[in-house]
Amino acid sequence: MLRLPLIANFFAALLFTGCVGQGKRARPQQQAKIDVPSLWNEASQGQHRKISTGWLSQFNDPRMTSLVREAVHKNNNLQAAAYRLKSIRESSITSRASRLPSINASGSTSRSYAGLGPAPGASSNSYGLSFAASWEIDVWGRLRDLDYATRSDYEAALVDFRSAQLSLAINTAKSWVSLTESQQQLELAEKTLTDFKKSLSLISRRQKEALLRAVDVQLGRNNVASAERNLRNRTLQRDEAARSLQLLLGRYPSGELQATSDLPLLRSSVPAGLPSELLSRRPDLAASRARIYSSALRADAARKNLLPSLRLTGSSGTGSDQLRRALDPAYLTWFLASSIAQTIYQGGAPSAQARAALERNKAVIHDYVQSALQAFREVESALQIDRSFREQEAFLLIEVDQAGKAQAASERDLGLGIEGSSVLEILEAQRRAVNARGSLIRLRNQRIQNRLDLHLALGGNFETVLK
Repeated sequence: MLRLPLIANFFAALLFTGCVGQGKRARPQQQAKIDVPSLWNEASQGQHRKISTGWLSQFNDPRMTSLVREAVHKNNNLQAAAYRLKSIRESSITSRASRLPSINASGSTSRSYAGLGPAPGASSNSYGLSFAASWEIDVWGRLRDLDYATRSDYEAALVDFRSAQLSLAINTAKSWVSLTESQQQLELAEKTLTDFKKSLSLISRRQKEALLRAVDVQLGRNNVASAERNLRNRTLQRDEAARSLQLLLGRYPSGELQATSDLPLLRSSVPAGLPSELLSRRPDLAASRARIYSSALRADAARKNLLPSLRLTGSSGTGSDQLRRALDPAYLTWFLASSIAQTIYQGGAPSAQARAALERNKAVIHDYVQSALQAFREVESALQIDRSFREQEAFLLIEVDQAGKAQAASERDLGLGIEGSSVLEILEAQRRAVNARGSLIRLRNQRIQNRLDLHLALGGNFETVLK
């Protein structure tokens, strides 16, 4: 008679082995849960933290620093990238496991019954337990190369994450500067509207005194209407800049973000003679170097795949019509074998795969050289633009000063009724003053944006070099 409790215990023992590893394994999530991945600590440890955010101290803007740190910890795209990076790290276990033996266990039980007509039927039981193991001996180092290549791929992915982190920090700072410029332009638009209304009041009064023509009043009203339209446009631009920044911060893009009226100050100039070694820490170049190493290892592995492979296999098991015998080592049978395999002909596919891997390695090398040249170009351009903007600002300050004086003088002359003064003179002076002030705000924003681009091109601040 079949003893059901014994069967239950037999299968429970086998299933326990497979279930132990499942007990603590996380399940896929069907709902979003916002959390800061612990992997960020690995991506930001040591000098990498200085590279990603160390340049913030040069702008002496506490609000910018606070927003950048908020973005680095709460940006949803960066969080998604962190989890993908963690997935890549977990998948690297596969290549490492291929260098180790593979062991499997299985068990079986069955019960059969045969009817014999009027005579009593016959029943029988069968139990089996087996183990199997296999191991490919890495004689030529092919599996080792693939394992190290996968690890190098993970290093490249980790550096890519650091690149995304640096880019997010730079873009957040640039968005904050753009918001500040939009706020300044909005305040300039409000002041311009006030000045134009004041001028219109003066022109209207002089026209009533029969000292000016009606067309002068119409020109003044035209200026006021234009200033009103520009004020609405600047308000829209300011709100859109706030929404863009809120999106980077992982906030709802309501457009309601308090801005300041002062742009960050560039208190220090770019140091002379920046060492070219700074570029070696650029995340994209570091990732390219890791991919060169990975492609070289894969090319070696593809070449070694042409050589014979040696594999050891073994199995053992028991089988009986009695459960106790199936679990008794005295009835154990075992088998051990070794095999060597060599591909004789496969249409030239293995050789083609080896050549393709070698060509991919060459392509990655050229990609790295081009990326390095692009990096030098970005740094050279940013340095030249920085010098040009500094020189332009000196001349633009003169423009703003002279245009402001001209505006004040033309308004004073018209108010005093000095001969030769005209409305067109006031309107032209106001136009030049507004344009000069707006250009100065825009140029200072461009200088800061370019300095941020320089930090991105250098891969961080002006001092930290990876050891």
